[in-house]
Amino acid sequence: MPVGDYPILEVIVRQLSWHGFTHITLAVDHQADIIKALFGDGKKWGVHIDYSLENRPMSTIAPLTLISDLPENFLLLNGDVLTDLDFNRFVERHVTAGRLFTIAGARRIQLIDYGVLHTDSSQQLTGFCEKPRTEYLVSIGVYAVNRRVIDFVPRDSKYGFDDLMNHLLKRNQSVTVDRFDGYWLDIGRPDDYMRAIEEFEQRKHELLPRNG
Repeated sequence: MPVGDYPILEVIVRQLSWHGFTHITLAVDHQADIIKALFGDGKKWGVHIDYSLENRPMSTIAPLTLISDLPENFLLLNGDVLTDLDFNRFVERHVTAGRLFTIAGARRIQLIDYGVLHTDSSQQLTGFCEKPRTEYLVSIGVYAVNRRVIDFVPRDSKYGFDDLMNHLLKRNQSVTVDRFDGYWLDIGRPDDYMRAIEEFEQRKHELLPRNG
C-alpha cells in the first residue's frame, strides 16, 4: 500500500536502516516474487534483507519457527505500521530489562456516535449516556521478542499474536507493555490509511529523517 511516494514496507525498511538495524527478514507468502523484486537483498537501503517463505497461511507468530538464525532478541513488526517510534531504543529497553516479550502499546479512543441506552430485564431505562467515549490501550503491531518465545509456539500450525498472548498468560509468563504516546497509524484500517495519505508529506521529516 503506497504512502506518499513509497510503499509502506519501504517506509519501514528505510526507518529500520535509519535506526541502525542491519539485517531484516521478511516473512512472505503468495506475494513473495513481487516483494523480492522490489527489495532484493536490501543493499539499496544499507541493510541485508532475506526472506522466509510460507507455503500456507501461518498467521503472525508461527512464521518465526521457519527462521533458523533468529538472534537472542529481535524486533518483530507488522508490515502495515506507520509510526515514529524509535525502534532501536524500544529494543534496548527490552534487552536491558531482560524481558521475554514487549508490546508497544498506544491509546485509542472509541467514540460511539449515538446516545447509549441502558435497560433492565423488563426493558425499563436505567441509564443513558450521550455519545460515550471509551479509552483502550492497544497493540500497535510492534514487538521486542526474546528467542525463548519460540518454545511456546507450535510447529506446522497456524498461530497468531492472540494465540501467543493467551498461551503466555495461561503459563504465567511475563509480557510487558511499553506505553507509546507518539505517532502511529494502522494503515490496514481504511480510516487510518486515508489519514496517512493526508499527513505523510507534512510528517515526512519525522517518519523518514534521512529523507527529510
